[in-house]
Amino acid sequence: MSTTIWTVEPEDHDYPAAASYLSLLAPQESVERVIEALKKAEVVGFKAKDVIRAARLPMLEAENPHVERDLKKIKEGKALSPILLVRGSGERGIHLVIADGYHRACAVYRNSEDEEIKAKIVDWS
Repeated sequence: MSTTIWTVEPEDHDYPAAASYLSLLAPQESVERVIEALKKAEVVGFKAKDVIRAARLPMLEAENPHVERDLKKIKEGKALSPILLVRGSGERGIHLVIADGYHRACAVYRNSEDEEIKAKIVDWS
């Protein structure tokens, strides 16, 4: 059972933040397609441990100011914004990309690795 509260949709500022990060990984045209797809995607849930593993990212420390802030929100029952994901490719060895919400994902994992993370996920194409 999930104890973390999530907003229904990501916050408006999450999309430009995702676009900024993705622009380091792909051309602008691809980034624009992904962001438009994310805006239209449904919010779904994944286990925190699966998101972190699929992204192959290091776990941020609980003392990281952003993780600490999100852990406090979880403890206080304040809603977190769903994270934005771009699906990798197992066949091509491409990892899941956390386009926005890495700190939130780490905070939820630190709260409970079996906790569900709410997210929007799309493919690169």
